[in-house]
Formats: sequence, structure tokens, C-alpha cells
Amino acid sequence: MKRMFLSIIAVLLIYSAALPPAAAYAAEEKIKMAEQSKSAILLERDTGAVLFEKNSRKPLPPASMTKIMTMLLIMEAIEDKKLTWDEKIRTSEYAASMGGSQVFLEPGEEMTTREMMQGIAIGSANDASVAMAERVAGSEEMFVKKMNQKAKELDLKQTKFKNSTGLPVEGHYSSAYDMAIMAKELLKHEEITKYTGTYEAYLRGESEKKFWLVNTNRLIKFYPGVDGLKTGFTNEAKYCLTATASKGNMRVIAVIFGAPTPKERNAQVTKMLDYGFHQYEVSPLYEKGKEVSSVEVAKGDRDEVRLETADKVSVLMKKGEKKGQFSKEIHLKKDVQAPVKKGDSLGELTIKKEGKVLSKTPLVAKENVNQASWWQFYKKVFHYFTKTSGS
Repeated sequence: MKRMFLSIIAVLLIYSAALPPAAAYAAEEKIKMAEQSKSAILLERDTGAVLFEKNSRKPLPPASMTKIMTMLLIMEAIEDKKLTWDEKIRTSEYAASMGGSQVFLEPGEEMTTREMMQGIAIGSANDASVAMAERVAGSEEMFVKKMNQKAKELDLKQTKFKNSTGLPVEGHYSSAYDMAIMAKELLKHEEITKYTGTYEAYLRGESEKKFWLVNTNRLIKFYPGVDGLKTGFTNEAKYCLTATASKGNMRVIAVIFGAPTPKERNAQVTKMLDYGFHQYEVSPLYEKGKEVSSVEVAKGDRDEVRLETADKVSVLMKKGEKKGQFSKEIHLKKDVQAPVKKGDSLGELTIKKEGKVLSKTPLVAKENVNQASWWQFYKKVFHYFTKTSGS
């Protein structure tokens, strides 16, 4: 037995000696990450590459990290001009009755969307979350349907929502991987980090009911580059956190479920962020909104629509890795017919290196293309026959 033990030790020593110092350090750090959590993941935002994971597809209660989806639907409503930042949102009796984290909204009290978002993003306010859910969808129940519909659109297979807050209820769950994808989607709305990255703020101005908000995510103050996104805690879920940080051209998303203490949660996320920034780097190729192609449109008031990148296009590499040459492939949707709405996905940009796919990014319509009117259609047909008969 002693001889076998010594043989195993010898093999391990030979293996570790064969590794370069940086690789040995990386392997050791990776093993130690997220030891005291139920699940975890580290994701590079631009490429979606998974840098580390532990039980990342395991369904678990997400607690207030649920509000990442709530904030995403609010941001989409603003982008779609169905809601404005300055609109005053009235608090219902139901919203005011929410327990847990809150900003103590009273029935009938009004706050702007901006103030409600501060309450949600900084203070994890359940009452503000429900008030906004009711404004966006008419009721929290209808808002939850929107949450689950969005989860389906994002292909989140381990997620099911029962409320907009994350308060404990049976059948309300998500996973580290799904939460990272939600965070990735939310970060497409760049303005969100103005709220999630704020450490402290005040609500209700100079009134006697002035309320001091302090961000539940302490890493915003203590880890350079952290500007979001959402903490969570219930007795069942324990301490959870979806954090994001940027350094240079790189932004990563770290998710922890089920840490035993807030100190341990923050320590584990810090290790994950350090690992990502120490071991990897990102080379940006295209900014979001870069026009790269066009596609023909049938029966439209114009013959083609320009296509732009739906998100930033970058490639991820290990630090010290030879960059080499990148190639791009553009695949376009066939038989596109009007109407086309701005933002419709009509193609895909694939980046490769030595035949290996590094990233895939949707190409979306840069503008609307309406259906051609009868007169426009007649002119097109007339022009076509005039051209062919003259050749």
C-alpha cells in the first residue's frame, strides 16, 4: 500500500513538473474555485465561452437573482418605447404588501421608472419589482408569463419562474448556466450598469421619508471593474450572486448558487473573476451595430435590407496564445419577404480560426422594410419587363 501511494505521488509530481508554471497555477486555482457552493459558472460575455463551471445545469432556487429577468423585461419595454424612464409608476396594495427586501412603498405611492429601477437594482426591492411587473404586463401573473416566455426564447432549459421577486415558492428555479445567459442578455442594454453598478443612492429626495439605498453587491465597492448584477438570499437558496466585471476589452459573468455565507460567496466570485482576467484575453473584431452585409427582400418597398451585428463580435484566447489569422463566414436567410422589422435576425456571422468556430453572432435588419404598395409593385414589374424586353 505504501509503495502504491508513493507511486501515485511520483506520477503527480512528474505531471505537475511537466506543466508550465502558469498552467500549473491555473489548474490549481481552477480546482479550488467554488468549493463552498452548490453550483457555479464563469462566462465570457462577448463570445459566451464557458471558462469554468460546477454543476452549472443543476436547477436551484435563485432567490433575488430572479430580478435579472425582471430588469431585462423592464429594459426591453423601455427600448420598445412602451415605457419611459420618467413615467410615474403607481404602487398597488399588492405590491406594497411584499415582504423581504423593500423600499417600503405605500399603496398609491408613485415613483418614476428610474427610481423604481434604483430600488430593484441597488436595494433588491420586492415591492418595486412587483409595481414594475404590474405596469409592464398588467399584473404580476401576466408578467411571470412574459418571464417564462423570454426564458424559452433564450433556450433556458433549467428555468421556471413563479414570481418577479425570487421570494420562496415551490417550482421556482433556475441554474447557474441559465442565469449567466440571462445576465448576458441584460448586459446588451448598456444603460443597466448605471443602476446595478451604483453603490449607494437616495430615494424620495429631501422628504422626511428619504430612503438610503446601499447595494447588496459589496464587490461593486471592493473589486475593480465590477458593475453588477444581482445578489440573492433565502434560507433555502443560501447566498447567491450573479456578478459581472470588465477589464480592458474583456467582460466576464460569474454566478454562484448556494454559498454558506456572504463572505464566502464574495470570496468565491473574486477567485472566479481573478481566474478569468489572469488566464484569458479578448480581441474585439466588430462593435455592436457594425454593418457587414445585406440581403434581398421580396415584395418590399425596397429591394434589400442592410444587416448589422446584433452584439459585439470578439474572439477569446488564452494569454500568451499565438493570435494567428481569423476567417469569417456570413450565412444569410433565404427567401426573405416584407415586412421586415428592424432587429429581425436574418443571418449569422461566424468567426473561425484554423477551421475551429470561435464565435457566432446574429446579423439583424438595420431598418424596417414595409410591404410594397400596389403602385410600387406595379412599377417594379413594369421596370422588370421593360429591362428584359430591351435586352
